[in-house]
Amino acid sequence: MRLGVLDIGSNTVHLLIVDAKPGGRPKPERSHKKVLRLMRYIEDDAITKEGQDALIEAIDECIEIAKPDELDDFLVMATSAIREASNGRKVVERIERKAGVKLDILSGDDEARLTFLAVRRWFGWSAGHLMLIDIGGGSLELASGSDEFPDVALSLPFGAGRATRQFFTSDPPSESEIRALRMAARQSIGEVVGRIRSAGRPDHVVGSSKTIRSLARLAGNLQPGVGDAERTVLLREQLDDWAPRIAKMDAKSRTQLPGITEDRTFQIVGGAIVLSETMRAFKVDQLDVSPWALREGRLLTTLDLLVDRRGEPLTGA
Repeated sequence: MRLGVLDIGSNTVHLLIVDAKPGGRPKPERSHKKVLRLMRYIEDDAITKEGQDALIEAIDECIEIAKPDELDDFLVMATSAIREASNGRKVVERIERKAGVKLDILSGDDEARLTFLAVRRWFGWSAGHLMLIDIGGGSLELASGSDEFPDVALSLPFGAGRATRQFFTSDPPSESEIRALRMAARQSIGEVVGRIRSAGRPDHVVGSSKTIRSLARLAGNLQPGVGDAERTVLLREQLDDWAPRIAKMDAKSRTQLPGITEDRTFQIVGGAIVLSETMRAFKVDQLDVSPWALREGRLLTTLDLLVDRRGEPLTGA
């Protein structure tokens, strides 16, 4: 089967096309990303007409790129930016009418559960009890559990893009702005520590999302993994060493650093602060970085629906 998933996030519209079969590992065949930074088009909690036009243009571009692949299924999903916009319902209706796609609006908890599934499949059962930290553009997802789906999953409005937009007005941000974000994140995360810990003590803490992967490339280190794979680990002390340094640089200068791409540079400081406070709140000294996240989780659930309890493809699927 050839499957496509279009992830409409707060920062990018990202198309991923894979070859896949029930019980097999999805094999990436094509990827296309359009940087949108949807958060900058939000006024009074609503997505502006300009933002809607840019969004539809990006979606149309991805649809055209996907057409030659003759997909067996095309999954289109949106997360916090559209979900939480005051005119979100009208925006969805306009997108579906103009682009001709069915849009699946994920809740924050669903984002956490699907990402947790992807992380579990990547690391396997030997990883034991997992705790997930995922920092998107609009929200922070946390989840914990020992199975394929977490016992506890929740979402907080502290994505890297949202944090940057709400707390930073200068580039680079001032010390008072950084302090305000740190204190707000500390308070919000502190309120849910008990809920996450109620699922049990994790054997491994895993971070996912482009923000965390970028920070790991900058401040983390590589270790031997299984087979020829490499394991990326990010230590909190490394993160806390780099965060003040990148906070003193402007967005353009940060792109000269390893791992900090142009589409992430404006929000990487906010993401670093949120991650630091999350690790501090849960007393996490290091985390493993997962290459799989929400998109892979959505694809995996689609594949799972094609398999019955005997592990055989469902007839007529």
